[in-house]
Amino acid sequence: MAHTINKPLVGISSCVLGEKVRYDGGHKRSAFVTDSLADFVRFVPACPEMGIGMPVPRPTIHIREIDEQQRLTDSRDANLDHTDKMQAFFSARLPQLSKLDGYVLAAKSPSCGMERIKVYSDKGELLHRKGQGLFVQLLKQQFPDLPMEEDGRLNDEGLRESFITRLFAYHDFRQQVTEQLSTGALVGFHSQYKMLVMAYNPQAYQALGRLVAGAKGQEEVTARQYLTLMMHALSKPTNRRKHTNVLMHFQGYFKKQLDKADKQELSEQIDKYRRGYLPLMAPVTLLRHHLKNHPNSYLQQQRYLQPYPEALGLRG
Repeated sequence: MAHTINKPLVGISSCVLGEKVRYDGGHKRSAFVTDSLADFVRFVPACPEMGIGMPVPRPTIHIREIDEQQRLTDSRDANLDHTDKMQAFFSARLPQLSKLDGYVLAAKSPSCGMERIKVYSDKGELLHRKGQGLFVQLLKQQFPDLPMEEDGRLNDEGLRESFITRLFAYHDFRQQVTEQLSTGALVGFHSQYKMLVMAYNPQAYQALGRLVAGAKGQEEVTARQYLTLMMHALSKPTNRRKHTNVLMHFQGYFKKQLDKADKQELSEQIDKYRRGYLPLMAPVTLLRHHLKNHPNSYLQQQRYLQPYPEALGLRG
């Protein structure tokens, strides 16, 4: 099942692509990003700190809490404030940012870090480590549903698959629903993604179904709500138990089509996956085989069978 011809458009911190733009003249090249993901998406690189005119190398910067507002300043001198320039840089890029399907960010950066960023007082005292980079704050305010992940967190298998799943789902949603909004488009999209959402969050699967059922006459509002709920549902890594539940749903459709030996083989594959002896690709590949021999239009359209390019190797 091929994805749309147009590859997803992914914003990315330039240093994660290996560009030497960090404050110390270094980079944070991610092997997964450059050696694997790069073949399946179109990257839009940017270094916000260079975007506001800072050189390489450059003085370090901090997030400071001043008058109950977070400001981006020089780490040694709070009077050297870069906040307004960063906001202007972000605003100038809005037309480009609005076309993105996801964003890969640089961890620990006071501009691009998603979490655990140090926040200082106006006098330079450490207040806490619960901040976000200023560019990320602006990105989340403007595009709260946009799939985002940090370079370091992409080393975690569950987080990596969750992000890639969201990235391609977001891309599909924009092309299938946002660009041709109608009740039919919402129903069609939901029909494709039912099993995938179920594999991550069965409760959200039910809630999304109720949303779509009441979409007629309020498609725009429903589409926004649907995307928000779906991205939230896919945002946490899933597990073997939930996948097994979905695999058994697929299995149920073959009760009358498969002979005894094929049923036994499929049951064994699903059980071996459940117990950790096989990767997910094993039962999924067998399901695809049976679908070729016993076509079922509803099952064949399920993104669960291939939510992203198989060559990424995330189910292996």
